[in-house]
Amino acid sequence: MAIASTLLPEFDHEMAGCRTTLERVPSAQFDFKPHARSFSLGQLANHLASVPSWATTTLETTELDFIDPAVAAKMPLPSATTDGLLETFDRGVKAARAALAIASDADLMAVWTGKSHGKVVFAFPRLAVYRSFIMNHMIHHRAQLALYLRLLDLPVPALYGPSADET
Repeated sequence: MAIASTLLPEFDHEMAGCRTTLERVPSAQFDFKPHARSFSLGQLANHLASVPSWATTTLETTELDFIDPAVAAKMPLPSATTDGLLETFDRGVKAARAALAIASDADLMAVWTGKSHGKVVFAFPRLAVYRSFIMNHMIHHRAQLALYLRLLDLPVPALYGPSADET
């Protein structure tokens, strides 16, 4: 079985949970911050909504300079609404799933390099970048977003089992 085939069920599960979490973000409270050094709710939700698009970039390129202005220009524009978050997220998920579905084992083992100002920050197989910088990164920020929902007394979705708000 191809590696990508083993990743797709997890991809679908995690993206569904992320979407459910994003659906609960109220546009009217995008300015909420649990702490002065924290992202606002809107900043965090916009960041999370853009993460799936990183998978496409990782699977279709071999390197990226994070500081390059051309890279920033390709990032989804922040949304001021929940519907906009979901549009960005859904677009990214669709493209990422398509790219992952056709990735060969050789594609996933090819080295992908992350740079800053032209200097190599890391160079890992694409599979490691996909797991660490995309999936784990997304799950981390989804958990933060769930905490924001709790602090705002909004229902937290059941992601890996029941939550206090859902069974």
